[in-house]
Amino acid sequence: MIEAAGYAPTIVEYRKTGWTRDKLGDLLAAMDAKPRDVLREKGTPAAELGLLDPSVPDEAILEAMVEHPILVNRPIVVTPKGTKLCRPSEAVLDLLDRQPDQFTKEDGEVVRL
Repeated sequence: MIEAAGYAPTIVEYRKTGWTRDKLGDLLAAMDAKPRDVLREKGTPAAELGLLDPSVPDEAILEAMVEHPILVNRPIVVTPKGTKLCRPSEAVLDLLDRQPDQFTKEDGEVVRL
């Protein structure tokens, strides 16, 4: 959707490269979010690690996210207009100065703009 709007994004393959604690902390601060706000549950070891219990402290979740990058939900988009977890993908539109004329998601869903 970002490319369809005419932007050339820089994509960080964090599942391959991992996170630094500082980078992840900076992104969370920019979003005014807590680690639990971006914790990915499906298809991850979140339950096995006991991270779904509400009593687990933010610091423990953050440490687990650094150790297991897949625990971070995606995509997190950073633009001059802000930083945001863009799920659903249409949420990215709030961060763009221009929007695509039309967009069809990978699953065939047409996004009306």
